[in-house]
Amino acid sequence: MIGWQSVPLSECNVTGLTPISSRRTDDAERIHTVDETERSDLTASDAIERIRTLVDSAETCFFCTNVGSDGGNQAESIMSSGTRPMSVRKVDAEENLWFLSAVDSHKNAELQRDPLVCLLFQGSPHAEFLHLRGTASITTDRRTIAELWSPFIKTWFTEGVDDPRITAICVKPSEGYYWDNKHGSAVAGVKLLIGAVIGKTMDDSVEGRLSV
Repeated sequence: MIGWQSVPLSECNVTGLTPISSRRTDDAERIHTVDETERSDLTASDAIERIRTLVDSAETCFFCTNVGSDGGNQAESIMSSGTRPMSVRKVDAEENLWFLSAVDSHKNAELQRDPLVCLLFQGSPHAEFLHLRGTASITTDRRTIAELWSPFIKTWFTEGVDDPRITAICVKPSEGYYWDNKHGSAVAGVKLLIGAVIGKTMDDSVEGRLSV
């Protein structure tokens, strides 16, 4: 058994120790500096470019409806879980996101009552996360549907591109938030590996608000 021997404080060498209150102040300053470095809010063209890059990488998202539903009327208004995976068919020149959906789906019915939506993307296991909020509209324009069409979609619309059940959904994003790496996944991976070896945090992540 290890024995403990008390030592008078006067015999302890405390030279060079930093008072706890000072250490807390220094730590707070360092944390604040890290937050400043890793935070990068984007607007206008920078936000649009980031959105396009992350959406192109992920290709699919969780499409969330009932975002603005009145909690008191949920029993009547919510017909589904409000969240489902969907493939982004296109991001157009105005940065609208386009999807294909069935006219008789719960999703379309929910959008008719509440056009506010949230889109959740993940482009890779540890980066390229994106959350978008926006407004959705539904169209049955055949030319638009033809532009978004792909042969594999016939799995859901068995009559092909002319299936009368097909509708197109346009989501116009208004704001969002992203989590990503500053220098790409390869650099981030190397930094994490080196940090694990030397026991030092070498985080390459960046995050921020997106204002379109």
